[in-house]
Amino acid sequence: MLDFQNKGRSPFYPGQPVPVELFTGRKDELSRIEKSFVQSSLGKMQVLFLTGEYGIGKSSLANYSKTLAEKNYHLLGIHVFLGNTNSVEGLAQKTVETILREQLYNEKVVDKIKNFLSKYIGKQELFGLSINFEALKNDALDISKGFLPFLKTLFEKIKEENFKGIFLILDEINGISKNPEFAHFIKTFVDENATSTSPLPLTLMLCGTEERRKEIVSLHPPTERIFDVIKIETMNKDEMSEFFSKAFNSVDMEIESNALDLICEYSSGYPKIMHIIGDCCFWVDKDKVVDINDAYQGIFIAAEEIGRRFIDVQVLNAIQSKDYRTILSKIVEIPKKSFSKKELEQKLSPSEKKKLHNFLQRMKKLKAIKSLERGNYEFVNSMIPLYLYLFNIKTKKINQINKISGR
Repeated sequence: MLDFQNKGRSPFYPGQPVPVELFTGRKDELSRIEKSFVQSSLGKMQVLFLTGEYGIGKSSLANYSKTLAEKNYHLLGIHVFLGNTNSVEGLAQKTVETILREQLYNEKVVDKIKNFLSKYIGKQELFGLSINFEALKNDALDISKGFLPFLKTLFEKIKEENFKGIFLILDEINGISKNPEFAHFIKTFVDENATSTSPLPLTLMLCGTEERRKEIVSLHPPTERIFDVIKIETMNKDEMSEFFSKAFNSVDMEIESNALDLICEYSSGYPKIMHIIGDCCFWVDKDKVVDINDAYQGIFIAAEEIGRRFIDVQVLNAIQSKDYRTILSKIVEIPKKSFSKKELEQKLSPSEKKKLHNFLQRMKKLKAIKSLERGNYEFVNSMIPLYLYLFNIKTKKINQINKISGR
């Protein structure tokens, strides 16, 4: 039984953007983002698309960038999580909500924000001022139609407090990116500001996978030329080592070098997975020193957690079936997102080869994989091969232990 009560605060945040104080790496990406901040602070608009695979840390990087924008470049940061929002009116409403929630506690601008958006501020409640959602919802269409004038007015209200521009982040765009109106809205917004006699000094950042960017471009091709695309890759070993060491040290814990190497290897550079494995290691450790056994136990628990969190139940059931397990274990000997049918067949036994066609069709039907050119396939969800890789490690280790113990 794990001792939850006496463990204290875990330094890991599975499923959440990492706190600013624990942020590490991403130097190249930050350099490009900060270049945009310099331009915006000098009066020029910049438009970024922060892209990368699911779980790569887009929101964490955007959140850290917001802190830099405010601290070093005097830009007002607004990080809007759109979630299930699928309309431009919803985007406008979420933006105002975010401004109210974030800036009503900013001593520099609170009075100016209150005066500007007083219509949307409700009554004083136990934990602060509430938002008048009814009034905001009624005005959402008008705000969306005048989104640029709205932001210009906001900037005029705050610029005397030494603000030099605005950094607006539109995050979690999966819902709205499918709406053609959104693509046209972004393009019109950018063009109107660029051709204005008094452009708003703004860095606009959209956060989404490459599929979402292509979706927006397909709905309105002229949007392709407006984005400076910044792609986030998986973290390298040095960045992962720095993160884990920093996180464990923040709660007065140590991690042995072989344990650190192990969890870096099996995290595969994905921040989401790093947080899950790190958190699992934190909870299984009993002496404030994470050793190799703690690391293995953490990885075993993390494998199950990754399956529960990121993989559809039908897909999970299919990939855990005895018929397909050995085929999958040979696909993901290295956790790559794509694989070749020809290369895979060379690894399979005669009985496995007979099952391969049904396996591929089943995985395609469940939308776990998709066909590429020349007999190649790709996992739709990059978490699937990573889960399988960790699951294989767990199975091999348990078999090894059982063999040693004579079970």
